[in-house]
Amino acid sequence: MSMSDKICNVGASKSTDDGVCDTNNMLQNMSMVDNKDNDVSICANCDKEGANNVCNKCKQVKYCNAACKKKHRHKHKKECEENVSQAAERAAKLHDEELFKQPPPKEDCPICFLRLPTLRSGSKYYFCCGKIICGGCMHAPVYDDQGNEVTERVCPFCRVPHPKTNEEEDQRLKKRVDAGDAEAIFNLGYKYGEGLNGLQQNMDKAFELWHRAAAELGYDVAYCNIGIAYEFGQGVEVDKKKANHYYELSAMGGNEVARYNLGVNEENAGNMDRALKHYIIAVKGGDSESLGVIQELYTRGCATKEDYTKALQSYQTYLGEIKSV
Repeated sequence: MSMSDKICNVGASKSTDDGVCDTNNMLQNMSMVDNKDNDVSICANCDKEGANNVCNKCKQVKYCNAACKKKHRHKHKKECEENVSQAAERAAKLHDEELFKQPPPKEDCPICFLRLPTLRSGSKYYFCCGKIICGGCMHAPVYDDQGNEVTERVCPFCRVPHPKTNEEEDQRLKKRVDAGDAEAIFNLGYKYGEGLNGLQQNMDKAFELWHRAAAELGYDVAYCNIGIAYEFGQGVEVDKKKANHYYELSAMGGNEVARYNLGVNEENAGNMDRALKHYIIAVKGGDSESLGVIQELYTRGCATKEDYTKALQSYQTYLGEIKSV
């Protein structure tokens, strides 16, 4: 099973540190809930009231001071490990619940109000107005206010003429970037990453822009590109855990490429149930490649007939939603 190694052009389990943070947050929340029923903190070692020195690992037990904590460490060790394990299991369960939710639908084409195709070739971003237009509306005739067909190449939405030079295109892109447009910020990052339109290739600048589009504006394609870069060492050292982390963020935002890549990773790791879940979600989002994988899994006996049938029905539904009448 191969994975897409191309950057999503225009048109993992979490890292170890993130997992530790999630576990610690879970433990802290559990401790806060437990303390609601008992406002008086009792030292686990000497039974004195007013204890406020919390166990660093499980966050569930309090002590008067460091001396009591150290003295009680041997007795508390087993309980502490169990608390940490339980919290980690709960954190992992909550994370999976979010990860395997069907992402919310993306915006429709602003002209025909049909669902935008998953394939980037089926739509286009316009720098003039910042709108993403579906392929049908891109190629449909455009009329002026008097009903006359416009022969000049113009934006189907705002009717501004297409830029005639790369410089004019870059000026429009910069305006959209300054306006905080996530798609524009991502596009500028892509241009830096590929060295397009006369820009010197600069992966550091590309990463800076992608992180801005992703972290500040929640743009799922930017998260996916960061994941791909870490997966294949494009401008950074290979880091599979970071790649998976960014794929997950992207997939939860509705990116089908990232979702497919997560499925590939799980399949390669032998986690077929998790892989199939990712592929099914990707198919519902319109990813034909995931549909082909599910068909292959069905022929190998790794997916049921019901799984394949549902995937086919989901993809047919998607095709119906993007079809222009």
